Amino acid sequence: MKVLPVPDKPMLRVSGEEELLVVADLHIGLEAHLSWKGFHIPSQTVKMEAELLNAAEGVDTLIILGDVKHRVPGSTRQEHREIPRFFESLLQAYPRVRVVRGNHDAGLDGFLPPGVELLPASGALQDDVGMVHGHTLPSVRTLGCRVLLSAHNHSRVSFAGARGSGPTEPCWLRIPFQEGDGYPDELLVLPAFNPNLGGSPVNVEGEGLLGPVLNSELLALEDARVYLMDGAALGRLPDLSVPGRRCRKRKVL
Repeated sequence: MKVLPVPDKPMLRVSGEEELLVVADLHIGLEAHLSWKGFHIPSQTVKMEAELLNAAEGVDTLIILGDVKHRVPGSTRQEHREIPRFFESLLQAYPRVRVVRGNHDAGLDGFLPPGVELLPASGALQDDVGMVHGHTLPSVRTLGCRVLLSAHNHSRVSFAGARGSGPTEPCWLRIPFQEGDGYPDELLVLPAFNPNLGGSPVNVEGEGLLGPVLNSELLALEDARVYLMDGAALGRLPDLSVPGRRCRKRKVL
């Protein structure tokens, strides 16, 4: 199967016998969380829905790599109101909708209308492409793929500023696996789909990546490559390292 990012969008097209569209990290309910902290930002759910509806032509299956909802534990009124309607709309446009469970998706079962397939956090396999959220180890079956798709990091690249790390932009990460029997060729990390979601700079000194696979010895991180949303290749991850700011703690919402 061919795996190609959609230009200027945090989306992947996976083409083979079936045509798949893959996105990750919607975090519906994020804006309710931010409002409790005094930041009043319009919900992005309608915008995300429109983006996915516009991309539906010719797609057999929409796959969401986890973190559909935001609040854990529990849920917000925003999630109760928006998630069911969001998926009911998608089911009108896509023949199949599948969700790989993420670490924020506790209780998601009760929000999904009939017809949406909820897959385990250990992942799923579509031909030679494996798909996980990234917060747990993939199953042995999922690891028996050629390309493993993951999310969870809300990946962004930081550009150096006068005081260390500066502005950030969403990015894709392509990381080869170490050579060995039974491992995929590479891991492809997706940026977050919700534009309001904070990101984690992948190239700041002293800040690691999130997830057991990204923190294992399975990957050749020294050969990881970073790409912007428009496809621009920035180079190898170690060559893009920038100093961090003092007292800055890495956190993913």
